[in-house]
Amino acid sequence: MSMQEIYDWIDAHADECIADLQTLVRQPSVSAQDIGLRDCAELLQDMMHRDGLPADLYETDGGPPIVFGEVRVEGPAQTLLCYSHYDVQPPEPLEAWSHGGPWSAAIVDGVLYGRGATDNKSGVLAFNKAAKAFLQVRGKIPCNLKLFIEGEEEIGSVHLSDWAQRNAVLLEADGMHCLDGSLEVGTEAPDVSLGLKSILSVELVARGAKSDVHSLNFPLVPSPVWDLVWALNTILDRDRRILIDGWEEGIWQLGPDDEQQLRDKAARVDTAAMREEWGIDSFALGRDGIDAIRARTYEPTANIQGIVAGYTGRGTKTIVPNEARVRMDFRLIPNMQPDAALAKLKAHLVAHGFGHIEVNAHEGREPPYKISVREDISQAIIAAATEVYGELPVVNGVSAEGAILRHVWIPCVLTGFANPDANLHAPDENIVIEKYIKGIKYAAAIMHHFSLVGDGAEGRARP
Repeated sequence: MSMQEIYDWIDAHADECIADLQTLVRQPSVSAQDIGLRDCAELLQDMMHRDGLPADLYETDGGPPIVFGEVRVEGPAQTLLCYSHYDVQPPEPLEAWSHGGPWSAAIVDGVLYGRGATDNKSGVLAFNKAAKAFLQVRGKIPCNLKLFIEGEEEIGSVHLSDWAQRNAVLLEADGMHCLDGSLEVGTEAPDVSLGLKSILSVELVARGAKSDVHSLNFPLVPSPVWDLVWALNTILDRDRRILIDGWEEGIWQLGPDDEQQLRDKAARVDTAAMREEWGIDSFALGRDGIDAIRARTYEPTANIQGIVAGYTGRGTKTIVPNEARVRMDFRLIPNMQPDAALAKLKAHLVAHGFGHIEVNAHEGREPPYKISVREDISQAIIAAATEVYGELPVVNGVSAEGAILRHVWIPCVLTGFANPDANLHAPDENIVIEKYIKGIKYAAAIMHHFSLVGDGAEGRARP
């Protein structure tokens, strides 16, 4: 059955879709600061009801509510879980925003600006408006839908895991996908990720004297800042190799499909455009082409987010700081489990004489996962992307929500439709209106193609 009538309805109601996105962006919903979350959930529930979609609020223990709605078709059909989130990153620094600030949702030259414009409020509405299009045009949707929108994704879905465990039956589905992110840099094709790296986020804390000490006494007192510097030097070398014993034990081994995806992506992605977007002359270690794509996709990482210690104001202050902190995130590819990685990190610090350094881990860590390109949901999204964008998408072996997959295994794909320069997590986050409308069509095409595929279950690496 042709999808043209669905696409035509979306085009005819573009003004409605845009106005609703502006309304949603104008509602602050910052999970890191606990700002506006319930108000946003209630607003979203009301918007879904006005679109003819079911939506209930489910409470979490200590966190913001989950918005959930289920639409079923008559007879046997595939069930698709549409995952998205209504929370956003903090907007600071506020002075770096233009076009009226982070909550303006101003449209300038065909671009809508505001926190959440891409991540992830346009994704939320793409699901909802696609479902509405089917209901308005055909009176039914092509497959069973479970519309799931949470409010803590940006801080690691802290309360979702316990809720998912208690509500596993509610979440059961044949496939799951998340519309979050942008088109691949240098292309006009979606980026389709068949897996997700896990993030182990930690804070290392070194302590010394009971308070700052005059630097005249440096020879006699501990130096927490130097302790951190020396400890960090034992974790990663200058070639970006992680030096922790057994860190890559059992790591995912690439198969023929994985290698082919890397070759296809390297042939199509404009790496020069990536460097230009980031404002760099070359990639780290001189990587390029397939080597750069392979590293970005399958290489475990040990990133320093920030270091805080001592005095950094005007002038000088001759002190030995009594405390130093560093925040790190380790990207773990499939078969690397966060809890095991954390234990290895702690053992490594002890073995190198840094057992006194405190290690605080983020409690929202979830395991990585990977699925095959032959899964039903993989094939449906690739087919949908090809139909809507006129070319094959760029398929990644690993790039969505581990907190759900830990308790309810569902083959899951992450994909997106925003412009690559959408400034995710940065000031002037935006979405090109044309990309947003096409993204709604993409969501509709995914629902359609998922209703047509059979059963596939090869090459999974579960959480």
